[in-house]
Amino acid sequence: MQYFLFGVLPYLAIMIMVVGSIVRYDRDPFTWKSKSSQLLRRRSFVLGSVLFHVGVILIFFGHLVGLLTPTAVFYALGVSSAVKQLLAVVLGGIAGTMALVGGTILLVRRFGDPRIRATSSFGDNLVIVMLVAQVILGLGSIIPTLAHLNGSEMLKFVGWAQGIVYFQPGAADKIADVNWIYKAHILLGLAIFITFPFTRLVHMVSAPVRYLWRPGYQIVRSRRGAKAGPSGVGPVRGR
Repeated sequence: MQYFLFGVLPYLAIMIMVVGSIVRYDRDPFTWKSKSSQLLRRRSFVLGSVLFHVGVILIFFGHLVGLLTPTAVFYALGVSSAVKQLLAVVLGGIAGTMALVGGTILLVRRFGDPRIRATSSFGDNLVIVMLVAQVILGLGSIIPTLAHLNGSEMLKFVGWAQGIVYFQPGAADKIADVNWIYKAHILLGLAIFITFPFTRLVHMVSAPVRYLWRPGYQIVRSRRGAKAGPSGVGPVRGR
């Protein structure tokens, strides 16, 4: 089970996320959107969204750099494993707190406002619950980390992550004896990868590139009574 969950499942989750996203974009491009509810309750949305997104972005790139950068690079820069671990605890704690506060605001807003709750799908609710739970697990992992400020535990996760990315054998064994909260954090992260192509999370990899060559005019059917050409359509300026 250890080998499957932490040696096989990461590849399955990444494959589902990538292939599923490509298929969705190809078959249902008009569902590829953030589906924002900003118009329904703007003030709490802006505050919660900014805190949550900034916190999550900092956490994401912190994990990306911290786990996938070869240890030799940090040593060459004079950053020891202990210093790197301390930076991860402090900076990760700050970013995690921001994400938790913002996520809690969005969570309460989504489930507490009748209008927003009525317009939310099961996927919308699932996403916010999973993301907030993931942030809580991440912050909770700081507690056992404080007992290993020499960086020994962090090196296990570095070895596991790089083993998965670089297809090295025995990656799952590197984290066999770590605290359960770390494993729960990893598994929930993989679950988020799996649900990625089926929810609004796909908007994370969106960029309005196609708008650069989109036609300046859209031909739409005119309203009844409005002046239009013989075909009943008229040009409407829009971007």
